[in-house]
Amino acid sequence: MKKQDIKDLMKFFDSTGITRLHVKENDFEIEIEKKGEITTVVSAAPVSQVAPKEVSVSAPQAAPVPCSEGPSIKSPMVGTFYQAPAPDAAPFVKVGQVVRKGQAIGIIEAMKIMNEIEADFDCKVVSILVEDGQPVEFDMPLFSVEKL
Repeated sequence: MKKQDIKDLMKFFDSTGITRLHVKENDFEIEIEKKGEITTVVSAAPVSQVAPKEVSVSAPQAAPVPCSEGPSIKSPMVGTFYQAPAPDAAPFVKVGQVVRKGQAIGIIEAMKIMNEIEADFDCKVVSILVEDGQPVEFDMPLFSVEKL
C-alpha cells in the first residue's frame, strides 16, 4: 500500500461514521480507530516507502449512530449496506412491509463479499435507519421493526 492510498483511506474513514477499521493486504496491515476526536493509525508490518509508526490526527466528530425506540434489526458485521440485490433492482423490503424470519432484508458488502442479511424474527418494518450505500458498524441498527 502506498502513502497516497493510506491518505485516501484516512480521508474516507474520517468522512464516515465508522469508528474502527482493520485492513490486511499481503504483508501489510493497518488499523484505524476513532476515540473521541482523535484518530490513531498504526502500521503493524514494514512496507516499502512507509515506515511503521503511530500518527494522531484531529478528526471531525463521528456521525451519530442511528438509534431507534423498540426492537430493531442490527448489522451483524462492519461493511457497506445495500437495500437491493443490484443497483437497478427493487429493494428487499419497504417501510410497512411484513417480513418473515429468515427472509433477506438487505446486503452488507464486507471485504468484497456480498452478505445477505436476514430477519431474525417475524416483524413489520417501521423505518429504514440507514441509507443505501452507507457504511455500517457491527451491532448498528439497520431497521426499526415491530415484532409480530
